[in-house]
Amino acid sequence: MLWSLVKILLFVAVVAGLTIGAGLIMETGPGVTIAVGTVEFSLGPLQAVLVALALLAALWIIFKLVGLLLAFIRFLLGDETALSRYFAKNRERKGYRLMEEALMALAAGEGKEAMSKAAKAQKYLQNPKVTKVITAEAAEMIGERAKAEEAYKTLLKDDKTRFVGIRGIMKQRLADGDTDTALKLAQQAYALKPRHEEVQDTLLKLQAEHHDWAGARKTLGTKLKTGNLPRDVHRRRDAVLAVSEAKDILDTGKSIEAREAAIEANKLSPDLIPAAVMAARALIEKGKQRQATRVLKKTWEVNPHPELAVAFAEIQPEEDPKARVKRFADLTKQQADHPESKMLMAELNIAAEDFPAARRAIGDLASTHPTARSLSIMAAVERGEGADDAVVRGWLARAVTAPRGPQWVCDKCHNTEPAWVPVCSTCGGFDTLAWRELPKTELTMPTGSEMLPLIVGKPAAEEQPVAPEITEPVTSDEEVVAEVTSAEEPVIVDADTPPREAR
Repeated sequence: MLWSLVKILLFVAVVAGLTIGAGLIMETGPGVTIAVGTVEFSLGPLQAVLVALALLAALWIIFKLVGLLLAFIRFLLGDETALSRYFAKNRERKGYRLMEEALMALAAGEGKEAMSKAAKAQKYLQNPKVTKVITAEAAEMIGERAKAEEAYKTLLKDDKTRFVGIRGIMKQRLADGDTDTALKLAQQAYALKPRHEEVQDTLLKLQAEHHDWAGARKTLGTKLKTGNLPRDVHRRRDAVLAVSEAKDILDTGKSIEAREAAIEANKLSPDLIPAAVMAARALIEKGKQRQATRVLKKTWEVNPHPELAVAFAEIQPEEDPKARVKRFADLTKQQADHPESKMLMAELNIAAEDFPAARRAIGDLASTHPTARSLSIMAAVERGEGADDAVVRGWLARAVTAPRGPQWVCDKCHNTEPAWVPVCSTCGGFDTLAWRELPKTELTMPTGSEMLPLIVGKPAAEEQPVAPEITEPVTSDEEVVAEVTSAEEPVIVDADTPPREAR
């Protein structure tokens, strides 16, 4: 600004000087006399003009030299000049080239090379936003977590990169198993970017693990609003959270709030077995047996389950076994061909000591779909009809190595849980438990499990026409009954004994 003003003033002075010089030439005549000390120069008009032009050229050169000198001084002092811009662009080109090479190395899995290139790029660019991200990812790749954490902490200082730093440290804490710190970091990351799907899933999982059901339902609602979750899946998982909240409320002794939460969970997802069981029991406590019956029938129609049968028995706990068989027939007729319905009716008839009806109820399930439970039922039926001990032992031998049948299995890690839980205890998956069967596994024995029927006897259907003579002593009725019940015995819903949970 000041230099421009000086140049303007000098230009005005030059114009003024030329004007005065032209006036003097006109006054003095055709010649111009210039006196320098005791020396005089006499110039003609043309010579005067040439001298004036030479003076202007010299003055222009002086101006340029002075400007170059000032630019050099500013360059030394750090001010931006054309020369400094040239060097800056050159450094920038080198920095971006190194950053490109760092990204390629990172994509190729060369962590150390990526870190080296990123460090060099940082020297040229002086921009830690990108280079620190590359450094952190590369350090994580090669296992240098201390350097990665240091890079993430650097990113926390800038508002534009704060989310990246929080997310990186959160993932490290999750890997370390420090879920308390990870939960706090996930909440901070969620506050910065509530639409981020990975942060939503991580926060939801951590909230479920810490039994923060209210916070988890809020996070689940955000997933629905942002389009990261279908509406039907949202209703199902919201019901899972609601029934989990109801269980916690029940544990604290607040039965009224637990009943309302369980009924709400069942309305959200009628096919969710734990929600239906809790809702039915809540309605039974309120004296609404008919509504409880409707809830259990609706869920049984979608997914028959032993826990539903236990809850259905609690509607009329004092009824005799024969009346129970008749009432349960109304429940099982909706899924009459389902294995659970067949085994349930067989168990109820065994409790009523109607063994032929129990055999008819289970049908050929023991041969078409053998499980520990169905084979144990057949052993109880054979025993009830007075079959030989060898026949009963044959069924029990098959039950030992047969599949357990449907269980609560995690779809993510295939872990089995004894009872339904919202979060898998092994992998931490949320809403991953499904009531299904695992593949059959053989029992490891020295002679092979297939030898058991030959050792202890065969079922009646597999016996030869001429039965071999039994030389072993006949066991008492109490011992046989103990063997039947020691296997994976079914759930027998009896009015005289309190119901227990199915395995």
